[in-house]
Amino acid sequence: MNPTIKAFTNTALGLALGVTLAACAVGPDYSKPQEPLSPFHSQPAASSAAPAPLDAWWTGFDDPMLAQVVQRALSQNLDLAASIARVQQARAAAFGAGAALLPTVDLDASATYEKQSTRGALGSIASTVPGYSRGVHDYSVGPAASWEIDLFGGLRRAADASRAEAEAAEADQAGTRVIVAADAADAYLQIRGYQARLAVAQQQIADDEHLLRLVHDRYEAGAATGREIAQADALLKAARASVPPLTIGLEQQLNRLDVLMGVQPGTYARDLGQAQEIPAVPTVPAGNQPTEMLRRRPDIIAAERRLAASNERIGAAVADYYPKFSLSGALGFDSLSPGHLFTGAAFQPVGSGALRWRLFDFGKVDAEVAQAKGANAEALAVYRQSVLKAAEDVEDSLTVLVQTQLRVNEVQEQVDALVKARDLSEQAYRAGSITLTDVLDADSQLLTARDELDASRANAARAAVGVYRALGGGWTPGPSAGPAAGHNG
Repeated sequence: MNPTIKAFTNTALGLALGVTLAACAVGPDYSKPQEPLSPFHSQPAASSAAPAPLDAWWTGFDDPMLAQVVQRALSQNLDLAASIARVQQARAAAFGAGAALLPTVDLDASATYEKQSTRGALGSIASTVPGYSRGVHDYSVGPAASWEIDLFGGLRRAADASRAEAEAAEADQAGTRVIVAADAADAYLQIRGYQARLAVAQQQIADDEHLLRLVHDRYEAGAATGREIAQADALLKAARASVPPLTIGLEQQLNRLDVLMGVQPGTYARDLGQAQEIPAVPTVPAGNQPTEMLRRRPDIIAAERRLAASNERIGAAVADYYPKFSLSGALGFDSLSPGHLFTGAAFQPVGSGALRWRLFDFGKVDAEVAQAKGANAEALAVYRQSVLKAAEDVEDSLTVLVQTQLRVNEVQEQVDALVKARDLSEQAYRAGSITLTDVLDADSQLLTARDELDASRANAARAAVGVYRALGGGWTPGPSAGPAAGHNG
């Protein structure tokens, strides 16, 4: 066998042996921590209607405009676009870390001209040779390969860590999607709430104008006093004064929604200018257990993936206790003349192996391992805190939904009673059996209750959005999400 071919065959065998040995990886294998949680004690009221799917919960409100708003936000939101770009960066970093496990092949070519000194060590001797020329041309070309054999798994641990970080970035992106959908729906529901409250205020203004005319008529007939006219006028002005704060809140939410949809404030305001009914609270999924929350919540998934990455970083740091082996080789041609470059005589193969072992570094590897272990302990605490915070979010959001719906029912009954009281008070005032003060009190109480009813209805719908958000609704978990996502590194 040709010695050159034999040498490179031996090298290939050595590389194959290195791949086999690379299966050994030092450091701790990852096992996802188990977080036992009790069932949620807060549950929404049972309903015979089927709930909307969690990944498209906004369709459960049965409001086409709301669905359009959410979809527009998901397709145009700039925070979401930035999170997608971060995922691309993380995936590229993971790909690069994985590529470090494979050989690197380069193609080098050079052409050099040198005018040699006749006073130097080599030139002073060569200049005495007949036919010597100070001008030297040198041409070389050929591929070169290098490979660090991952004997103790340090590179593989680093690659696994980068892959886990990329998965965490994907979960962060899903979390941003959940937030954007929930924020867009929240802004939309507040807009409908403010529009309903403004309609109540305008109706109250019309009622108070009617009452003021009634007092004027009674005054001209000698049945009322100037004091009563002033009281009725003050009530009308109070109703008119309630409009500016509601208008401010409406404009702020319109502007917020436009920014969520990635456009300048005022762009889509016209589409929402026509007031509509506040959407009714949809059927919220009942019986959700902590295991479902752990599977769906993007922040929990991201924290768990970062915990896995920190575990792999420990292995990568421990691998520095052991020697590192690398192989390199080149199949090049080198000649002083381009005409003889690709000839057997110019063929110049090179093969080498290298060993690097950090034997004495004054505790640097120890410090790196300790730092990696500290980062892992921090990631574990962050993960457990994420689980507890998520459980708190779910319990709080369910409680807010249940109690807000109860408040809507109570305020509705209050409004019905106040409407009767106000109508009876006006009739009694016309008959002269009560004073105007009683009518004004009933009128003021009715305005407050009507405003509170629409605010509560909007808050109930927003509370439902909060439940969906707390449960991690708004995206479709992949097969690797949740408790089974952990794997050994």
